[in-house]
Amino acid sequence: SPIEWADGRSRPPGGGRERGRGGAPGAAPLSWTARSHVWRHGCDHRYLIDLPPSRVPPPPVEQDAAGWARSLGAVHGGETIVEATVYGTGAAPVVIEALHVRVAARRTPPARSVFAMNDGCGGSLTPAAFSVDLDAPRPQAKPVDGYDGEGGRPLPATRLPYRVTADDPLALRVEARTEGCDCDWYIEVEWSGGGGGGTLRIDDGGRPFRTGAAKGRPEYRWALETGTWERG
Repeated sequence: SPIEWADGRSRPPGGGRERGRGGAPGAAPLSWTARSHVWRHGCDHRYLIDLPPSRVPPPPVEQDAAGWARSLGAVHGGETIVEATVYGTGAAPVVIEALHVRVAARRTPPARSVFAMNDGCGGSLTPAAFSVDLDAPRPQAKPVDGYDGEGGRPLPATRLPYRVTADDPLALRVEARTEGCDCDWYIEVEWSGGGGGGTLRIDDGGRPFRTGAAKGRPEYRWALETGTWERG
């Protein structure tokens, strides 16, 4: 399950960006890492790309997706999955009170083609996650249990509040979807501890995450037989 302690993962230096309850910017006693190029089942994902198929290279493997997408100016198509880990940076524990998704901007979906990273795939593991509909007037991050098909058991989603320390981080998975907008958004984590509290922002390297609707756009899939993108 992705909702587990991230043992062995290096922590970034310093605290995270935060706004305190009094409204003054400050440093939260928290640090975080995040990655947004996470594919469902490790193979199922779509990108919106403003290039003809002849100029789009073959699909990468998931671990190379960030560089591949960046080089093409690609936008997540229909869904963005973010996996984030939040750490305490001080001696005292910090309580993660709530998780929210804030949509910073909504635009008309981009008139781009969809490039699918798979030609049909599936997995026996459905990770637990926070599911978000970006099209909702006030998007709510709802915890959804996962399921281990091989083990035949549910994978409980994280229920907040949740206590973290420097040695016991919290791993979060957020699955955000849209069918109607080109959305900029980020994650807000409410925290308390040490007599204070505030809101930690998790974003995409200083920028909002971005997800564009893919519904109704031309879609292409990579054909291994011909080594070309073919209209699906």
